[in-house]
Amino acid sequence: MSTSIVAPARNYVDIATLWVRAAWAYPGSFLMMAFGSLLITALDFVGIWAMFASIDSLGGFGLREIALLYGATGVGIGLADTMIGSVERIGVYVRTGRLDQMLTRPVPLMVQVCADQFTLRRLGRITQAGIVFGWAATYVDWTPSRIVVAVVMVASSTVIFFAMFTGFSCIQFWTTDASEFANAFTYGGNTLTQYPLSIFPREIMVGLTFVVPIAFVNWYPCLYLLGREDPFGLPQWLQFCSPVAAVASLAGALLIWRTGVRHYTSTGS
Repeated sequence: MSTSIVAPARNYVDIATLWVRAAWAYPGSFLMMAFGSLLITALDFVGIWAMFASIDSLGGFGLREIALLYGATGVGIGLADTMIGSVERIGVYVRTGRLDQMLTRPVPLMVQVCADQFTLRRLGRITQAGIVFGWAATYVDWTPSRIVVAVVMVASSTVIFFAMFTGFSCIQFWTTDASEFANAFTYGGNTLTQYPLSIFPREIMVGLTFVVPIAFVNWYPCLYLLGREDPFGLPQWLQFCSPVAAVASLAGALLIWRTGVRHYTSTGS
C-alpha cells in the first residue's frame, strides 16, 4: 500500500487514540454519555413503532421494511459521524485561529480536523441502529447477491455521509458560521431516509437521486434487498449504483475541501 495513504491513516489513528484515552480517564461519564446517546436515538424508532399502532403501512411499506431503511441510514451516518464528525466545527477553527495552528503541523489538515476531539460515545447510536437493522434483516430473503448489496450499502452510505459532512461544512471557509446549513443536509438527510421515499413527490425523489444523492444511502439498495419495484418507475440498475454515488460524492467533497483550504487566508489574529 502506498505510503501516501498509510502515513495519514497512522496519523489519524494516533490522534484519535489520544482523544479516546482522554475520554477513558472518566469511564463513568463516557459510559453514561454512550448509553444516553443510545436511548435518545432509540426514541426515533419508538416513534415510528408507535405510529404503526394506528396504521398498517406508510408509503406502501410495513414496519419491518421501514426498520431496514432506518437501520441502514443510522449505521451509515453513525460511522461517518464517528470518523469525521469534527469537520462540522471547521467554522470554529477558522474563527479562533486554531486552523492556523493545524496548518503549521506536518500532518494533513483533513486528518487533523477529522480526528480532532474523536469520541466513541457515538457507538451508542451505531449500536441502536445496528440492532434495528438486524431485527429488520430477518424479513429479507437473503441470497449471496443480497448479502453483497447489503455490505456495499453500509459502506457506500458511510462514504456518502462522509462526503456530505465534508462538502457542506466547507461552506464555513467562506461564511465562518454555517454549521446549521450543513446539518440540514447531513442530519436532515438522515431523517429523510428513515422513511420510504415513496411518501414524497416524484420531483423531490429525482432531486435526492441526481442532485443530492441521499437516496443511494439506503433507498435503492433496500428496494433490491426487499425485492420491490421502484414506486416511481425509475430504472432498476439504480439499485446497484450506491458505490458510484459514493465515489462521485467523495470526489466532489474533496474538491470543495481543497478549494476552501486554498481560499483560506488566516484569521489575521
